[in-house]
Amino acid sequence: MENSYRFFENRECRYFPCHTGLEAFNCLFCYCPLYHKETCPGNPVYVEKQGVRIKVCRDCTFPHRPENYDVIIKSLKDSGQK
Repeated sequence: MENSYRFFENRECRYFPCHTGLEAFNCLFCYCPLYHKETCPGNPVYVEKQGVRIKVCRDCTFPHRPENYDVIIKSLKDSGQK
């Protein structure tokens, strides 16, 4: 897949790949823009640490799958509407 506004793969990143099991790995959303959402289309796990609920996305590859670009953009647009 070619780098574009919808897809970017940075094989020179010292963390690449930060998740395993993906053939085409999209680094565009390196830090997931859906992290702040209580419910997201990925598969986060919630843990409690010192009385604080924390969202852990360690095993989530949703933002790194190229086919999920439109879902992420739609979710961000929808969260901006009041």
